[in-house]
Amino acid sequence: MRVKDLSKSDRPRERLMSSGAAALADRELLAVLLGSGFRGSSALDLASQVIKHCGDLDGLRRSDPHRLLAVPGVGPAKAARVAAAFHLVRRADAWPERERITSTSDLANHCAPLLRGRKQERLVLVVCDTRGRVLKHSILTEGASDHTAVPIREVITEVLTASGAMFGLAHNHPAGSLEPSQSDLEATAQLVQAAETVGLRLLDHLIITDAAWRRIPT
Repeated sequence: MRVKDLSKSDRPRERLMSSGAAALADRELLAVLLGSGFRGSSALDLASQVIKHCGDLDGLRRSDPHRLLAVPGVGPAKAARVAAAFHLVRRADAWPERERITSTSDLANHCAPLLRGRKQERLVLVVCDTRGRVLKHSILTEGASDHTAVPIREVITEVLTASGAMFGLAHNHPAGSLEPSQSDLEATAQLVQAAETVGLRLLDHLIITDAAWRRIPT
């Protein structure tokens, strides 16, 4: 049976999109990569033949693309696609573990180099995933010596665009005071509310000076 003859709920590509890659068996994931079968064999049939040819999934991972060409129905395009996918995984695994924000002090240590020694106030955003791993950080605003804007909508948009689940903010007080202003308190309260509305979590909003830091109460 061809994949397109299966019901939509049974097709690997559609199941991946609706239920996630973890819901698919090895041959179904490989069938999505292969894209199509050949001469009466579906992509699922061809995926099974490729895995059998390589011995198992680990054998497939280590296979040279030219080895895959020995499987009937696998041409250069399919072999290259599979080899490229596994090589991307190896590259991703070789990257160092992302920094994690697990405490207020972690957030302070991450932001301090971007804020200390500055003559103007600036606002730093740190976006994290559900495990606290840093996905990105950015300088959102830079203002005068005694204030900078906290753009609530821009903060939330940037976190969502980066596929974040949690975020932290920090800004500096060049004069050295750790006391939050009324606008600092109001902006923090607004951020908590805005984050909850879209299913995000504000970790902390910090004031950082050249000598210390302080958490703004929420």
